[in-house]
Amino acid sequence: MSVNASRSGAERSYPLPHAGPDARFTESLVTSLAAVLVGYGYPGVSTPADRVALESALAAFLYKPLEKDR
Repeated sequence: MSVNASRSGAERSYPLPHAGPDARFTESLVTSLAAVLVGYGYPGVSTPADRVALESALAAFLYKPLEKDR
């Protein structure tokens, strides 16, 4: 099974190639995602550490890791 194939056999859309800054990845996006979590009954993202962790998790889902110089 390829890295981008799911168990259903469909190709995955994520993670995206990391091409540098993405204007769509904003504070508003993270705030909206935090609100969705609260709407589903999860605790609020109320500390800076939680917000940073949410941003990191979202970035890890959305983008492939940057390749390090060899």
